[in-house]
Amino acid sequence: VHLATHGEFNPGQVSNSYIQLWDRKLALDELRTLGWNDPPVELLVLSACRTALGNREAELGFAGLAVAAGVKSALGSLWTVSDAGTLGLMTNFYQQLQTAPIKAEALRQAQLSMARGEVYLENGQLISGERQIPLPEVLADVGDKDLSHPYYWSGFTMIGNPW
Repeated sequence: VHLATHGEFNPGQVSNSYIQLWDRKLALDELRTLGWNDPPVELLVLSACRTALGNREAELGFAGLAVAAGVKSALGSLWTVSDAGTLGLMTNFYQQLQTAPIKAEALRQAQLSMARGEVYLENGQLISGERQIPLPEVLADVGDKDLSHPYYWSGFTMIGNPW
């Protein structure tokens, strides 16, 4: 399951933490009730800001609660992330996942590809290895961008079962 959306984790006000769905906000405490293990969810990707950030009340945030509720692995972010960087990382992560037997290794390889400058924006396209993908309209005006800085890729972490 992949959720590419807006997320907000408020450490002092966990009740105000949410993931924005199309028509409503999914509250942090609702994650426990979603039946993540019927059928089992192998991987939940929370492609949104601060979804792996937590505190004493919600250790590891949305991603950690999802794992506690039955998701085998969750991919989330520790801080506010860039749309362009997240697009690059997620695109490369799914490419790596096709050949990497371990989900955490696919994430590591995607992050290394970005650190080496192999994933970037150029002429309105995301370049990731041999792939050239037209940018979505909302990113079309970003211009050429080097995504090798850790800000673009290091905020994401895998929680739960790495396989």
